[in-house]
Amino acid sequence: MIRKSILLAGAAALGLLAQPALAQDTPVRGKLAGDFMIGASVIGVVPMNDGGSVDAIGGEPHAGNAVTGQLDFSYFFTPNFAVNLIAATTRHDLEARGTAIGTVDLGHVWALPPTLTFQYHPLPASRFSPYVGVGVNWTAFYSEGGSRSAGVYSVNVDSSFGFALNAGLDIELAPNWLMNLDVKWIYMRPDATVDTALGRVSANAHIDPWVFGVGVRYRF
Repeated sequence: MIRKSILLAGAAALGLLAQPALAQDTPVRGKLAGDFMIGASVIGVVPMNDGGSVDAIGGEPHAGNAVTGQLDFSYFFTPNFAVNLIAATTRHDLEARGTAIGTVDLGHVWALPPTLTFQYHPLPASRFSPYVGVGVNWTAFYSEGGSRSAGVYSVNVDSSFGFALNAGLDIELAPNWLMNLDVKWIYMRPDATVDTALGRVSANAHIDPWVFGVGVRYRF
């Protein structure tokens, strides 16, 4: 599902490149100090689920993949240096796997992960303009719920704070329009508590998701 959605979005964006008005002989405007860009993307969020712990019953927490829309905002201090903020929310199915009582269905949770990155653009005057970035992420989890296994009464996931790494590519389609390909890795390891028929169980989840995005940006 994630691959299909991202591929469809990528195909649509690439289709813009074929339009005559966006021909490669259009002069390149490039990135300038003071530029402000708004972007709209389709993103796939793929948790790594590379560790963590569940006390009392053992095992590891597991969060499912998700696809959603995303808005992002960029401001260029100079042609080479910019700051970027993303806004999106995703729904993830939750499980505890490998526990003493097998796989436990914990329902779902919504994540709101605003991420601020500081980016370096080495080729700001190029039509194909790559960038790398580093920043911070704060994720709030909310609306925990859904169908859960018998004996699981409630799930609460604490907010998470960590660093983020970023890389991507802007392709100038027209003076004010760009196609964007972006990938982020976020250090995300929240604590969680689960109230069960046997008492309260505490856990720490190593979610550490990859976020893959394809979209367009408008430059003011």
